[in-house]
Amino acid sequence: MTVTKKRAAGVLMHISSLHGDYSVGSFGKEALAFIDFLADAGFSYWQVLPFCIPDACNSPYKSVSAFSGNPYFIDLPTLAAEGLITADELKSAAQDAPYQTESKRLSLERELLLRRAAKRAKNREEILQFITERPYIDEACRFLALDKANGFLPWQDWKRTTYDEEDYFYHAFTQYHFIKQWQTVKSYANAKGIALIGDLPIYVGLHSADVYFHPDQFQLDEKGAPTAVAGCPPDYFSEDGQFWGNPLYRWDVMKEDGFVWWRARMAHTLSMFDGVRIDHFRGIESYWSIPATAESAKEGKWIKGPGMAYVRAMKEVAGEQLIIAEDLGDIPPAVQRLLKQSGFPGMRVFQFAFLGDPKTPHLPHNYPENCIAYTGTHDNNTLLGYVWEQDESSRRRMLDYCGYTDKDWDKSYEAILRTMLRSHAGLVLFPVQDLLGFGADTRMNTPGKAEGNWGYRITREQLAALDRRRFAHLNALYDR
Repeated sequence: MTVTKKRAAGVLMHISSLHGDYSVGSFGKEALAFIDFLADAGFSYWQVLPFCIPDACNSPYKSVSAFSGNPYFIDLPTLAAEGLITADELKSAAQDAPYQTESKRLSLERELLLRRAAKRAKNREEILQFITERPYIDEACRFLALDKANGFLPWQDWKRTTYDEEDYFYHAFTQYHFIKQWQTVKSYANAKGIALIGDLPIYVGLHSADVYFHPDQFQLDEKGAPTAVAGCPPDYFSEDGQFWGNPLYRWDVMKEDGFVWWRARMAHTLSMFDGVRIDHFRGIESYWSIPATAESAKEGKWIKGPGMAYVRAMKEVAGEQLIIAEDLGDIPPAVQRLLKQSGFPGMRVFQFAFLGDPKTPHLPHNYPENCIAYTGTHDNNTLLGYVWEQDESSRRRMLDYCGYTDKDWDKSYEAILRTMLRSHAGLVLFPVQDLLGFGADTRMNTPGKAEGNWGYRITREQLAALDRRRFAHLNALYDR
């Protein structure tokens, strides 16, 4: 399971960041236009973030269902063309500004519009059959309908076990159109020679269909409360560690049943993508277990994970499809051994290369072929923001490494991009902000910060301004 059959490059950008006219990126013509850009510019991969329904902070890494699709990504003009929403409704949904995801407005208006569309559906039986043939998506729809029936209380406090059938159908309707529209985008991308990489969060939310319907798979007490939760110890991102709060798996139970839930999750993800990144792969070897009553992530401890038993199960599902192991952070020898044994490509990040260790695997001359190299991830600053925030000594050392000697470092980005492209890494991925040379105000996420994340969007004009010939030349020059 090496990274690619040939050297390649691609772009990291979530669907929400696509340009468009309706408050958030979607699976419409703008997605196809971005694919055209990738193909014209010599890129071969498009990596996105998780597709599942995000949490109240708009994070897609803590969802009500690992099998769900974010209904905000459903393209409204496509629904209008199918007669499911009116011209006036489409006009009223037009965004106020193109630069940010209008999260508050979406939360107030989009569901009401999609519910009206669902009521107009003339293929109810087809939709219901489509969902019932996908049991885990059916669970997501049932959970969401039950959630409303119980006043959106924590599921541990639910009293009602029945729900409004129209609520269930609304969620079935959105999941049906989500998958159908994405299939159109994926077919277009693949026909253009673009492979799509998804993102699989290692954990799920406590208030989720996954935990509600499969409580035996999680570390819960008799009342359904977690006995321990996920996070990570102090690291580069946080000196106090990160207290994620997700319930932890009962890996012993999962191993005994052959990882049935995980196999289904991987199969579902790979039915939608050509490859997938497993978030926090370090947790497969051993995971940071924080007592549920703890006040800080510092109170956690490492517990042994499922290791190669999990890896073998996922490889059986994936076959020849690409699995990327996110191996960032403190990676001890045991995790390195597991990664090597798995054959999965790990990740390298340019922004971690100049922290003082000359042996760091993040320095481009240390990249192996079987890795994915990034200037930064969705959790990093943009490249411009990163360079700007360096002290003069660190910045000069970094730029000297990239062969850039001009005193005006504002023009250094092509040297950095070339350094990445000429490396041995089998696949190099650039956040779209780094192709544009944008600053920290376009950063996608700051770990540990609850507000102000997940909002960045590219505009139509910005995409058009990117020099496709220049990137095609660079990709060809370095055999990507």
